[in-house]
Amino acid sequence: MKQKIINEINQRAKPIHNQQDLDVLLEAIGDSPIVLLGEATHGTSEFYKWRAEITKRLILEKGFTSIVVEGDWPACYEINRYIKGKAHQQTDTASLLAETFHYFPSWVLGNEEMVPLIDWLKEYNQGQSEENQINFYGNDVKSLWECMEEVIRSLERSGSQELLEMARNVYACFESSDRNPQLYGLNAMFFNLSCADGVAELYRSLEENRTQKENRTEDDLNDEINALTMLHSEEYFRAMATEGPHNWNSRCYHMVDVIDRIRAHYGEKNKVIVWGHNTHLGDARATEGMPLEGLINEGQILREQKGYDQVYAIGFATYSGSVIATTAWGEPLEEMEVPPAHAGGWDALLHDAGAQDKLFIFNREEPIFSEALPQRAIGVVYQPEKVEYQTYVVTRLSERYNALIYIDRTCAVKPLLPGK
Repeated sequence: MKQKIINEINQRAKPIHNQQDLDVLLEAIGDSPIVLLGEATHGTSEFYKWRAEITKRLILEKGFTSIVVEGDWPACYEINRYIKGKAHQQTDTASLLAETFHYFPSWVLGNEEMVPLIDWLKEYNQGQSEENQINFYGNDVKSLWECMEEVIRSLERSGSQELLEMARNVYACFESSDRNPQLYGLNAMFFNLSCADGVAELYRSLEENRTQKENRTEDDLNDEINALTMLHSEEYFRAMATEGPHNWNSRCYHMVDVIDRIRAHYGEKNKVIVWGHNTHLGDARATEGMPLEGLINEGQILREQKGYDQVYAIGFATYSGSVIATTAWGEPLEEMEVPPAHAGGWDALLHDAGAQDKLFIFNREEPIFSEALPQRAIGVVYQPEKVEYQTYVVTRLSERYNALIYIDRTCAVKPLLPGK
């Protein structure tokens, strides 16, 4: 079977060296209004560079207007304002990214590889009317306190005194947690210090006020997503204190909810590019471990909700190199070696077929590429010596993705440090 797979890889591989080699990918994407750009790690330079090139071509040639990244809404919204000339014009892009994404894991969006893309988006937007400018948003769920603070600021500017007082009381409810998500989850689940009811009531009131508005602006969308993230973030942190799939799944549903609301705000013709990890964007149903554990993800939800032809998922893979990660959550970042991929897995077979970078376009029916084999998956926390679910996901490639970009040897991203 190994030789059969290698033969199929050699027959189907399309060499990828420069931007022109993406032509076949752009043709395959066709009219799909949602394109998912994955990554096999959270800290690989080449993944960022190729996603940036694909993103620019989707904007120029396919009319995509929104980029949604795996990042917090408030921080990403500041970058959105920057590329539209509305804020931070007296600073350089690298410094802004370093200061904006100063929290753990800062390198995921605060890296040198992001700078050319943000500069390109800013320059592109300068030549566009306001309604045709590119949007840059984040759809993660981990910014509870930041979103509550944004809700309060908005109400201080233009909200009712009653809603403002409600929001301040809800914010005060979280004081015992000292802005510590894990501590809040424990307090909520085991010490009767949950703020869920207050958050839900505040959210309902904000929604009632929102639905009364006409001629909504981007600032209204900002208010809407800050409130939504506040609601879902409280649920996410509360679920962290319990076992089971709800914690992961609630995050994924939130990510899709944000995408839906962006498209609803701008209209269904709004085309969206989504950046995230393979484990979020590659269809979870095409893995063995995730369904067994009751886990879903963005790719699965979007395909189920929108239809297979409306969502084009592109995965990434690598054989060896280096990566930025940490040995435990919250620990200092490190540049780590990525050892040669586990023998018998997809990454190793792609290497064995020839140590060249290559692109694959999959059809719906693929007897060879639908074999269930391990594919590398490196997250924020990485311990290279562990060969298990943490570092590999058993994958049916052609069912998980519409296309795959394989980079044989990869290098770590270059983190940006605040104040330097």
